[in-house]
Amino acid sequence: MTTLQFKNVAWDGIYCHPGFPDLCIIGSQQKLMCFCGSKELAEKTPTPFVHLHNHSDYSLLDGASRIDRMVDTALSMGMPALALTDHGNLYGALQFYNTARKKGLKPIIGCEIYVAKESRHKKTGGGDQSNHLVLLAENLTGYHNLSRLASYGFIEGFYYKPRIDKELLSQYHEGLIALSACLKGAVPQKLAMGEYEGAVAEALELRDIFGEGNFYLELQDHGLEAQRRVNPSIIEISKKTGIPLICSNDTHYIRRDDSVAHDVLLCIGTGKLVSQQDRMRYESDQFYFKSYEEMKALWGEIPESLLNTVRIAERCDLQIETSQPLPPFDVPPGYDADSYFEKVSREGFRERRTALEVLAPAGKLKHTLAEYEERLSFEIEMIKKMRFSSYFLIVWDLLKYARDHAIPVGPGRGSVVGSLVAYSMKITDVDPLQYELFFERFLNPERIAPPDIDMDFCMNRRAEVIEYVSKKYGRDCVCQIITFGTMAARGVIRDVGRSLDIPYADVDRIAKLIPGELNATIDKALEQESRLTDEMNDPQIAKLIEIGKRLEGLSRHSSTHAAGVVIAPKPLIELIPLQKTNKDEITTQYSMKELESIGLLKMDFLALTTLTVIDSTVKRIREEKGIDVDLASVPLTDPEVFALFSEGRTNGVFQFESGGMKAELRRLKPERFEDLIALNALYRPGPMDMIPDFIKRKQGLIEVEYPHPILEGILKETYGVIVYQEQVMQIASKMAGFSLGEADILRKAMGKKLASVMVSMREKFIAGAKKNNISEKEAVQVFDLMEQFAQYGFNKSHATAYALLAYQTAYLKVHYPVQFMAALLTSEIGNTEKIVMYIAECKDMGIPVLPPDINESALDFLSLDGKIRFGMLAIRNVGEAAIRSVLEYRDTHGRFRSLFHFCEEVDSRSLNKRVLESLVKSGALDSLGLKRSQCMAMIDMAIEYGQKVRRDRESGQKGLFGSLSSGDTAMPEPPPPDIPEWPLEQRLAFEKETLGFYVSGHPLDRFAEGVSRFSDKSIAELISDAQTTECKVAGIVTDFRPRRTKKGDLMAIFTLEDMTAAVETVVFPASYPKFEPYMTADFPLLVTGRFEVEDERGYKLIASDLQPLSGICERNAKTLCIKAKLSGLSERSATLLHGLLEKNPGNTGVEVELYHPSKFRVNIRSSDFVKVKSSPELIQQIESICGPGSVHVVD
Repeated sequence: MTTLQFKNVAWDGIYCHPGFPDLCIIGSQQKLMCFCGSKELAEKTPTPFVHLHNHSDYSLLDGASRIDRMVDTALSMGMPALALTDHGNLYGALQFYNTARKKGLKPIIGCEIYVAKESRHKKTGGGDQSNHLVLLAENLTGYHNLSRLASYGFIEGFYYKPRIDKELLSQYHEGLIALSACLKGAVPQKLAMGEYEGAVAEALELRDIFGEGNFYLELQDHGLEAQRRVNPSIIEISKKTGIPLICSNDTHYIRRDDSVAHDVLLCIGTGKLVSQQDRMRYESDQFYFKSYEEMKALWGEIPESLLNTVRIAERCDLQIETSQPLPPFDVPPGYDADSYFEKVSREGFRERRTALEVLAPAGKLKHTLAEYEERLSFEIEMIKKMRFSSYFLIVWDLLKYARDHAIPVGPGRGSVVGSLVAYSMKITDVDPLQYELFFERFLNPERIAPPDIDMDFCMNRRAEVIEYVSKKYGRDCVCQIITFGTMAARGVIRDVGRSLDIPYADVDRIAKLIPGELNATIDKALEQESRLTDEMNDPQIAKLIEIGKRLEGLSRHSSTHAAGVVIAPKPLIELIPLQKTNKDEITTQYSMKELESIGLLKMDFLALTTLTVIDSTVKRIREEKGIDVDLASVPLTDPEVFALFSEGRTNGVFQFESGGMKAELRRLKPERFEDLIALNALYRPGPMDMIPDFIKRKQGLIEVEYPHPILEGILKETYGVIVYQEQVMQIASKMAGFSLGEADILRKAMGKKLASVMVSMREKFIAGAKKNNISEKEAVQVFDLMEQFAQYGFNKSHATAYALLAYQTAYLKVHYPVQFMAALLTSEIGNTEKIVMYIAECKDMGIPVLPPDINESALDFLSLDGKIRFGMLAIRNVGEAAIRSVLEYRDTHGRFRSLFHFCEEVDSRSLNKRVLESLVKSGALDSLGLKRSQCMAMIDMAIEYGQKVRRDRESGQKGLFGSLSSGDTAMPEPPPPDIPEWPLEQRLAFEKETLGFYVSGHPLDRFAEGVSRFSDKSIAELISDAQTTECKVAGIVTDFRPRRTKKGDLMAIFTLEDMTAAVETVVFPASYPKFEPYMTADFPLLVTGRFEVEDERGYKLIASDLQPLSGICERNAKTLCIKAKLSGLSERSATLLHGLLEKNPGNTGVEVELYHPSKFRVNIRSSDFVKVKSSPELIQQIESICGPGSVHVVD
């Protein structure tokens, strides 16, 4: 053994021993800390302190530090390493690990775990049943044990928080270093309670669990009185037990001045206001990422507490596996994965070839069959070479399962649609050669990356596919993937505004100044929107925006990814942390991107409602018409289908039903399938600006020009406009001789603005173009044009597949409208807005929608004899169990005769008073022959009657009235009460309450004349036009919400609803007092104002005038014609009439006709000297003088 001596070591010094140049130390006068490595490496870590206790935003709504900022801050302070220890989870661990390593900082993965004071299985006694404990992974074993502990905290111990216990710690402690944590740690908590010996016992127990040298007592000083009391005792326990000390700052935000934003974040998480006293808060502003100098100022007198942080950092050496084998796919005997993959691919192509052989002689194929064979062989060899055969077999197998079990599957999505192998294996249903789609856009031999095949399934049966995968590969090897909702720009403004108690109207105004587009930020909005900058002159708004900027982008909550599923070769709990959701679903704790970074197989199983609608429509057609519709063989040239698109009649058509899209369709007037592909690709932020030019070129309004004549064949389909990423690849290949693999690398570099790649690619492109006799000037112009469009260009493979779905839904709507609309309505049960819109669509299409009926309706919307019957499942408060009981009886015994018979036969466990009331209100019992008022009055009596009959039947009694078998009358039914029917207004209100819309009529029906004369358009038409415009629109008031501005003035927001749609309507303070009487529930109004389109799904109506629809014709009359019979007038009539007209001056003229039957007629036109303010009240008064019906209104 060699003893090394260092003399005259000063604080902050780095020394290398002359005999051991690779052994450096960082030392102090009190202590030496050994550091193994070169002097150069030592110089990179000049600060003998490492933050080991830190919370990111993955300590949801508690931590306010973004991981990238934490890493950057640690590096800027010269720290050699950093730990992440979020509360109870490892959500951010892998992101932190990857980020830190990429930037050259040593990552230490940890967690501030919750340890149950008793057993993790005990779940009583309230929420404060655990202590905190910081765990750090020293090595790979420690990481896997930490992962297990974080998993079991959710899966086994969750009670308010994810908890483990000391039993689990004892089982999975190896490779872990533990710190005693904050004031909520077991040791500090005992000390705070005055239980010194108990604290010592806790410390010794934890040391025994983790082993000598693996448990540290943690010192913290945030200026809190409790810390000042317990810290001396912690130091004393260290001396007494030999347990070493470390210091930390339990960071929750980066800078000290972030404490205000952090306090607001706590309020957002707890639903409190900042102004409230009785709420969770941090009692100081010291929980920030302090520098070494600041930590030394606090703990310099205990230098080992600082140096021990670096010792721990040096001990932690974690290398996470970044590649995992694919789950094993069992192939038949005599095959390996490659050979079986090739067999399946070629057999699949032989099936596809049959259809191609029919098209080829007719000249309908763009490529020869030999080219198909060549492309297939190329793809097969590349997939085998890239070792993805098993992956394709896994996907093929689960899609085969879906098809074999009649589970609707989409035609493909994403770049995989460009693969002929995928088409052959029926992974996709789009012929890639026919639409010039490229395999290299999916798998690039020159840029090997794992394939990513996403799949669409029927909304109702997606779970069956996941269940199949779970059974095949093992339930413990398959689970869904977590995702995190973040505090986006608009959302964070609203969250912060609520916490600061800023009036809703002010917060709403500020939020709506931020664009609703993807990736919008507050900073971008401040640059683009001068009104937002002006608003910051108000200190309160400035504070709102500043705090919003600090919290923007932080994680807000976790949820289950809508589609993501991970499949592992062994139990997932051995590889990654898991959690149990509040729905008892097991998901990963790592998000999709992080799972990909460690090589786990993830797949997207998306639930697509459109597939459910298509499947339901086809089944209805088969059942009702005896026709088997094969959508795969439907020609993509149907003029009626293109007429529907050209006229914008696309409600319910996949991806083409938004108002803006319908407006573009009417302008474009598509005539071929390729036009639909292009519009599907262009209609998104960025390329949307190219749509007007695209349309003008298509319609011949401007000349179609090509960047270079050689490109005509590539760009002719899109009228000379670069629309698709694949076109960028084709141009690079055609002009400059790039392979498609190289062209894909160029496409990606252009899209992501990778400057270093672009420089070399530009040179290569120009050189290649020169070989094709294209000048450098022309090559540069084309390259620059490609670069411009590549940033917006869309994946043609995906656009083609989804355009195909759109065409298929449009085809069904055109040729089988009743069945399609019934299926569409069924798919939207529960979405009142969509139901109202589609019922209005049915009306426009001439399809009657009949109300619900217990003797006619099914569970879903029913299509029959050209009509649609409302589905009972759409009636609110009527559960599926009650409906199924109704249907079972009808299937066996037929119709219900009466209300009493209904209550007698339907299962009483699902038929309660609330259900019956909803059935009555909705009109579903009308076919029983009673008034709704009578049914409602007899509900209690009918329920009691039914219960008595069933009791007697079950007991075997017959009584005086014969057999008690099902369907027989057990006893006389009481007669209905003699009461009037509810007024129409009440019936309509109840229908709206239970169905979400009106069946017997509409409150606007009685104002049809006024609506026709004074309303410009329906709300649906305004939405469909997608144009900001001045308008007059009629509707009824719903969801009235008065608000106060920051000045305390009243304003209002309400929903204006007509027969077609609804729109949020705003009345500002200046108009509020005048119009307040009209803004009550169900009040019929004509609103004059400005319809504003904010974004694709955002629109509102700014009201400048409100008029009651009642009497609107009278109030807006141009002339009142008074026709009076002389014999019916008194001597004073003329005087009274003149006086009345003079008392009501206005702009409406008056004409008087006096007549004597068969003798004479006198016309007096008084408009020149008498004009009145017309109103229903004035007309009533005139008729009281001149006789009933004597006044006629003229426009």
